[in-house]
Amino acid sequence: MTPLSEQLAELSERAKGVENAFAGAKKEARDKIEARRAEALSAAKTAVETVNQQIKSAGESATRDMKALQAKITADANALKAHVVEAKHSLDVKVAEKNAELLESDAGFAIDYAIASVEQARLAVLDAIDGRVAADQAKRS
Repeated sequence: MTPLSEQLAELSERAKGVENAFAGAKKEARDKIEARRAEALSAAKTAVETVNQQIKSAGESATRDMKALQAKITADANALKAHVVEAKHSLDVKVAEKNAELLESDAGFAIDYAIASVEQARLAVLDAIDGRVAADQAKRS
C-alpha cells in the first residue's frame, strides 16, 4: 500500500497539473485563434492582390474603366467582409457564451467534487492516524 504522504503528494501534483493545464489551454486557444486569423488575413490579401494583378494586366486602354471596376470590387469585398464578420461575430458570441457557461458549470462541479474528495481524504487520513495511535497504545498496554 502506498503511504498516505505519497498519495497526498500525488494529489497535490495532479491538482497543480490541472491548474497549469488550465493556464496553458487559455493561452493555447488564443494562439490558435490568432494563427487562424493570420491565415484568413493572408488569404484575403492574396485574393485582393490576385484581382488587382488581373486588373493591371488588362492593359492601359481600359485603365479608367478598370479603376472604376477595381474600386467597386474593393468596396464590395470590404462590405461583404464587414457583413460576414459582423454576422459571424454575433452568432459566435452567443454560441461561445452558452458553451462557456456550460463548460464553466461542469468545471465548477468537478472542482467542488474534488474539494469534497480532498476533505474526505483529510478525514480518512486523520482516522488512519488515530487508528495507528490507538493500535500503538493497545500494543503498549
